[in-house]
Amino acid sequence: MDKIKTLTLAGLTLLGSNFIVVDASAAADTNAATKEKCYGVVKAGQNDCATKTSSCAGSSNADGQKDAFITLPKGLCDKLVGGNLTSS
Repeated sequence: MDKIKTLTLAGLTLLGSNFIVVDASAAADTNAATKEKCYGVVKAGQNDCATKTSSCAGSSNADGQKDAFITLPKGLCDKLVGGNLTSS
């Protein structure tokens, strides 16, 4: 009886993960269209991706580093002090 429960649970988990992957990729495409990179407003060590002077996320050296960005909803960056849509 335990084998049947285990196999059923495993099967449902696999089916559920397939649906999640499809939904997640569709959501990622939608989210990418509503997001933008905002440079110059990130706190040190909180950047989303590599910068000109560092090779990975979370490696910016200073608050407000001009080449470090964070991904924000479109339109928000222009409202932030020091926010810029291009790297300096």
